[in-house]
Amino acid sequence: MNSLLYIIAVILVIGWAIGFFFTAVGSLIHVLLVIAVIAFVFGLIRRPTAV
Repeated sequence: MNSLLYIIAVILVIGWAIGFFFTAVGSLIHVLLVIAVIAFVFGLIRRPTAV
């Protein structure tokens, strides 16, 4: 499940980077970046810690 979140986050960041250079979509690109950051942080929080 965690690797799926990282894959989604990477895809969204790549989509944001492409949209940043081709600003035809507008503010939707920044929403993608926010979702990617949230998914990444959520993945970090849910990562099991080995003690």
